[in-house]
Amino acid sequence: MSELDDLKRQYANGRLSRRDFMGRAAALGVGAALLSSMVPDLAMAADAPRKGGVLRLGMGGGSTTDSLDPRTYDESVALACGFALFNTLIENGPDNKPIPSLAESWEAKPGAAEWIFTLRKGVTFSNGKAFTADDAIYSLNLHRGASKSGASAQMKSVTDIKKLDDNKIQVTLASGDADFPYIFTDYHMHMVPDGFTDFSKPIGTGAFELVSFDPGVRIVFKRTREFWKTGRGHLDGLEITVINDSSARLNALISGQVDAINRLDPKAIATVKKSSKLEVVQAPGGWFPIISMFIDAEPYSNVDVRQALRYGLNREAVLKTMFAGYGTLGNDHPIPKGDPYHNPNLPQIAYDPDKAKFHFKKAGLSNPTILLSASDAAFGGAVDMATLFQANAAKADIKIDVRKEPADGFFTNVWLKKPFVTSYWGGRPSATQMLSVAFKSDAPWNETHWKRPDFDKLLSDAKSELDEAKRKDYIWTMQKMLHDEGAAIIPVFRDWLDAHSSKVGGLTPHSGFDMDNGLVAEKIWLKA
Repeated sequence: MSELDDLKRQYANGRLSRRDFMGRAAALGVGAALLSSMVPDLAMAADAPRKGGVLRLGMGGGSTTDSLDPRTYDESVALACGFALFNTLIENGPDNKPIPSLAESWEAKPGAAEWIFTLRKGVTFSNGKAFTADDAIYSLNLHRGASKSGASAQMKSVTDIKKLDDNKIQVTLASGDADFPYIFTDYHMHMVPDGFTDFSKPIGTGAFELVSFDPGVRIVFKRTREFWKTGRGHLDGLEITVINDSSARLNALISGQVDAINRLDPKAIATVKKSSKLEVVQAPGGWFPIISMFIDAEPYSNVDVRQALRYGLNREAVLKTMFAGYGTLGNDHPIPKGDPYHNPNLPQIAYDPDKAKFHFKKAGLSNPTILLSASDAAFGGAVDMATLFQANAAKADIKIDVRKEPADGFFTNVWLKKPFVTSYWGGRPSATQMLSVAFKSDAPWNETHWKRPDFDKLLSDAKSELDEAKRKDYIWTMQKMLHDEGAAIIPVFRDWLDAHSSKVGGLTPHSGFDMDNGLVAEKIWLKA
């Protein structure tokens, strides 16, 4: 290697400043014209993916109750850990469309009730075992039957999974589902070896292996082999520090303690953008905060109480105050405006204290107890949103008491257990999937206890319908039912907001979830 080549390599790797490179190259006799043409090319090379380095993430959405068992995942830290260790059969691509992962292709038989998945050859688990159909079948069955997996509701339509050969499986459904491949993109649906049970010592096909796991505190990974995905798996290691406080996360990034953070406080975006050393990653998507009521619990079983509470929240104030305008208004159903099946014909529910007061009086209840449980474990600002709701409702003579719940263990001890709670959803790539996981009668995460046979029938019809016009009509009708009678207050759809140091490359926007839909570990690289 010549001395000039060595200088070029050092500059491209960030070990020499532009000034030092130009000065030392000139001392070697390189002319000004050649230097000028050389520097832009080298700058481009500096932005290309490169191997090496340990990425330090500061992330909200972690708890001491976290597990590495994919069936339990419900928050950002668990998602990022899962995609560091494991892979799904199908990936949710940048445009929210299924792309190959451990399944290299798939096809449906007429009627979309039988699907054939061809698995990728040559992939091994971290213990050296080859990935085969037996592993896929075992992994998928973890989410079937009596499983408590967050994906079990979506897998209830599966009646059989059988092996066609070592690299091909057939999945049979109770009825046709044109969106079925989306289910295999779900962050619970990771592949593990046949018979595997010890998730304290995870074995996966992911880019990394586990070094240490201190749930709710710190998780460390290392790369021990070449990753099977071309153009991914650049890092030598990954360290995730759980920082649930949004101000502390941002301070850790600004001070250089971490290289990237999720859940950037929208109010801090202006501060981040002023820095030449920091960058914001923004992605409009299906993420939404939700104030959920148990529809089968008093006083929320009364439709007028639900209507009063809907009109008692100032959604525009939530968007402006909580999210600095980074998002769009919600209308109490989970399908965002960017989704092709969004129903635009529903009247926008707006803050109206007079209507709220009317419905509350109409309910005819004597001093009902309305206790709203809130925690910033759900999202930064959840408690503030609850307090804002309390103030808005007071103008309609509705008394809401707010209980600030501990962040640690919120999703284990409060969510799905208390009848009036603030939480959030990350959205799903397809409308039918989102409706299934949150509002189907038997969905494990049906946080409003919404149980309507006519809704379930519409959902089943929508999944099996291949005619787009009919399919849209079914999905629009379900949105109207939730809008008119449901027990979920969905005030806004928020943009995903991450931030990172300028030395980080590869962190791209994704509408599915924060940190590049959880794929941060395998997609990011360090520029220097």
